[in-house]
Amino acid sequence: MSDYKKLTNEVGAPIADNENSISMGPCGPVAMQDVWLMEKMAHFNREVIPERRMHAKGWGAYGKLTVTHDISKYTKAKVLKLGAETELFVRFSTVAGERGAADCERDIRGVAVKFYTEEGNWDLVGNNTPTFFIRDVHNFSDLNRAVKRDPHTGRRCAKNNWDYWTLLPECFHQITVVMSDRGIPASFRNMHFFGEHTYSFYNEKNERVWCKFHFKTQQGIKNLTNEEACKINGMDREYHGKDLHEAINRGDFPKWTMYVQIMTEEQAKNHYENPFDITKIWRHKEFPLIEVGVLEVNRNPENFFAEVEQAAFTPAHVVPGIGFSPDKFLQGRLFSYGDAQRYRLGVNHNQIPVNRAKVDVNEYHRDGFMRTDGNYGRTPAYSPNSYGYWTAQPEVMEPPLDLDGAMYNYDPKDDPTDDCFRAGGDLFRDMTEDKRELLINNTVTDMGTISDNIKYRHAVHCYHADKEYGERFTKAAGLDMEKVLELSKLSNDDLNKATINID
Repeated sequence: MSDYKKLTNEVGAPIADNENSISMGPCGPVAMQDVWLMEKMAHFNREVIPERRMHAKGWGAYGKLTVTHDISKYTKAKVLKLGAETELFVRFSTVAGERGAADCERDIRGVAVKFYTEEGNWDLVGNNTPTFFIRDVHNFSDLNRAVKRDPHTGRRCAKNNWDYWTLLPECFHQITVVMSDRGIPASFRNMHFFGEHTYSFYNEKNERVWCKFHFKTQQGIKNLTNEEACKINGMDREYHGKDLHEAINRGDFPKWTMYVQIMTEEQAKNHYENPFDITKIWRHKEFPLIEVGVLEVNRNPENFFAEVEQAAFTPAHVVPGIGFSPDKFLQGRLFSYGDAQRYRLGVNHNQIPVNRAKVDVNEYHRDGFMRTDGNYGRTPAYSPNSYGYWTAQPEVMEPPLDLDGAMYNYDPKDDPTDDCFRAGGDLFRDMTEDKRELLINNTVTDMGTISDNIKYRHAVHCYHADKEYGERFTKAAGLDMEKVLELSKLSNDDLNKATINID
């Protein structure tokens, strides 16, 4: 018995009984002086923290990034210096589902990586797709509400989902990806992932280029059909989490090759479409992938809540040599991610071990719930001061960015270079026949009993992307091709108006 670990209360005092309440007689009511019961129940009542509004269901692991190629002409970031090895934590997730959702649902997969660099933490927040549904952060909360539960029924609602998507043509490329075979990865190990946004690099000469991050799986791409996923979800709702955990346990460490795409500032100014629009891709023929290194995950967390549920990421966390871009969606995420973590975990969430930097942190932030690091003791809490605490480092400042144009609510659809259907059409044309058939079948199945007005809207978008794509969807959905052709002649605003009342 002496070998057993001893039970204590929250401050280390021994607990005599953990199964029987103190009561007034053997059949009487429980006494308030059973303080261990009160403590136990009070903590239990508060164990559930708010779940993430998006990416609620996720799994994580530790690993490392090893840089194998020299890209110092683009960036001075030490984490990307040839030969550098950097510890990291990565969290994989679904996007729309809640914390208890099934892993194998048709959805994009979130991938967030925290690099513990010698210059502070770098968080790269992305997905397993190179683009996203929307490009203006104003639509972020609306997208969330469209794919979450209906306020009337409390159930997920495909009609809400598709109504929203089809009213914003910018969603089209991402819809094509999600409805393709890649909409349900066989595992996290068998999918690529991307930084999605356009970021900036700047080198030792303070010269800027724009970049995109790509991670290509070394395990090969594998996906599930609707039927395979349905069967797995019925048997094991944590299938992807189990797969990742078991692969690491047996020493089969998942690896991804890291690449970047580079665009000069001059190329960006003359590009045929907005290079900062997250719903657009940079074509590899024009901006080839440049190999950087290998990302490997090789260690499972010891405690899911402490290390996965409490992991917090924000794209606002960058390091010298890596910066931001005029991407409107990125600009909004720079605030929303960190603010969501302050709400979910508290203002001092970066002191949680999984989030804590491996270097000294001196940021003047004081106080707040759960301050656990000494709160900087007697050091000055203000700046500037006369004691040498803590001076800014202007040498790491990124170069200035020239901007032009009036301050205004610009609508990208008013830009004559804007084409929301080019990338989706290219993707369809790149698909083999079996993948095209799967895409059409998945889309028709997912739209199910949705009203025809929404189906017509999507059919027109398919037709704009590729004639065959539009014709095949129209036929499979049982729609009238002549009506699709008629509607395809309308502007987007007129199309949306014309498809409000179609039966």
